Amino acid sequence: MAVLIAKRFAAVVVIVLALTAVLFVLQHISSTDPVRAMLGPSASQELVAETRRQLGLDDPITLQYARYVGGLLHGDLGTSYRTRRPVGTDLATFLPATLELTFFALGLAIVLAVGLAVATTLRWRGAGVFRLVLIAGASTPAFLLAIGGIILFYQQLGWLPATGRTGVADAPTGPTGLLTVDAVLHARPDVLVDAWRHLLLPGLAIAIGPAVAIGRVLRSSLVTTGLTDYTRTARAKGLTEVQVMRRHVLRNSVGPALSMTGLQVGLMFAGVLVVELIYAWPGLGQYTAQSIPAGDFPAIAGVTLLLGVTYVVINTVVDLLQAAADPRIEV
Repeated sequence: MAVLIAKRFAAVVVIVLALTAVLFVLQHISSTDPVRAMLGPSASQELVAETRRQLGLDDPITLQYARYVGGLLHGDLGTSYRTRRPVGTDLATFLPATLELTFFALGLAIVLAVGLAVATTLRWRGAGVFRLVLIAGASTPAFLLAIGGIILFYQQLGWLPATGRTGVADAPTGPTGLLTVDAVLHARPDVLVDAWRHLLLPGLAIAIGPAVAIGRVLRSSLVTTGLTDYTRTARAKGLTEVQVMRRHVLRNSVGPALSMTGLQVGLMFAGVLVVELIYAWPGLGQYTAQSIPAGDFPAIAGVTLLLGVTYVVINTVVDLLQAAADPRIEV
C-alpha cells in the first residue's frame, strides 16, 4: 500500500506541474498586458517599463516559470487585476460556499446512485418510476434543471428559496465559512435548517446527472456480482436478498462505482460554476464570472489551478479507496 501511495503522489506532482505549465503559457499568450491591467490604460510608457522590470517580466521565460512555481509553493497565486487583492485571499473568501455546495451535491448524488442501483437490482416496487425520473433528469442540462427547479419549487409551490445561501440576517460567518458547520458550532438550528433549504435546489440540479452515471455503473456491477458462486451459496444458506446484498454483494461491487465517482467530480465542478450563477450563490462561479469580462487572468488561473488540483487529489483518493476495498486491484 505504501508503494501505491508513493506512486500516486508522484503522479499528482507531475500532473500539477503540467497544469501549471499550461496556465503559465496561456497567461503569456493572453492578449491582456498584466502591467497595463495593474496600472491602468493612462499609465506612462516609462512607468510601464519600470514596472515590467520590477516584476521580472523581461527575464527569460524559464526563469519566470521557475519564479511562478516558486510563488505557488508559497501560496502566491498573484494579484487580481479586478479586486486588487491577492488571488489567494479572494479564493479563501469564495471557496467555502463552493465547497459546501459541491460536498452537498456529491453526497446527494451518492445517496441517489445507491438508491437507484439497489432498488432496480432488487426490483423494488416503484423502482422503474424512480429510474425513469432520474434518467429524465440526467438527460437535461444542469442549467435547465436549475431554472426548472426555481419555477416549480419557488414560484409555483413556494416550498424552497431561489437564491443565496441563507435568509437569516444574523447568520454566523465563521469560523469555517461552511454555513451548515458554522450553524452547528454556534448552536443555531434555525440557520442550519435554512442553509439546508437553500442547498437543496442547486444541489439537486448538480447531483442528478452524476447520480445516474454512478448508479448505472453500480447496478451493472451488482448484477454481475450477484451471479457469482459465493452469492448463490449465500442464498442457499437461506439469507434474504437484502442480507445477501448487504453482506456479500455491495462491497465487492463498489470499485467501479468509486472510479466513476472520481470521474464525475470534475463534471460536478463544471456544473457548480454554472449553477452558482443561476442561484446567485456567492462562490467561485460568481468570482470567475466577474473576472472573465475584466480579463483578470490571475483570478481565472487561480480558480483553474485550484479546481484542477482538487480534481486530481480526489481521483487519487478514489484510486486508493478502490485498492483498500479490493486488495486485488493494482492501480
